[in-house]
Amino acid sequence: MTLLYEEETYRILGACFEVYKDKGCGFLEAVYQECLEIEFSLQSIPFEIQPPLSLAYKGRTLRQTYIPDLICFQKIIVEIKAVSLLDDAHRAQLHNYLKASGHRVGLLLNFGHHPKLEHERIIR
Repeated sequence: MTLLYEEETYRILGACFEVYKDKGCGFLEAVYQECLEIEFSLQSIPFEIQPPLSLAYKGRTLRQTYIPDLICFQKIIVEIKAVSLLDDAHRAQLHNYLKASGHRVGLLLNFGHHPKLEHERIIR
């Protein structure tokens, strides 16, 4: 059995491990995001930075938007956290991003976890 977007998520996670290896835990999310942008560029991983996602209600577009941290390969949402432990609110946030965007795969990354990067793959 192969995973959906297996090669792409493997490459993204490899870049994340590289950032964690260099920075460890203890920085703000914005620091890890900037490091990932550099690492993704170095590894030729295509990405968009904080693209707004439109929301609708009963066929009408809302003024409110969701803004995920990154979208890689035009199909994988990457959400960055820097907390001691991931919780259900973080998972729900990524599920909502997937629903709003129509994308099927998301990676929830926690750079605040010690002694290693915490990550979850979420499928819609």
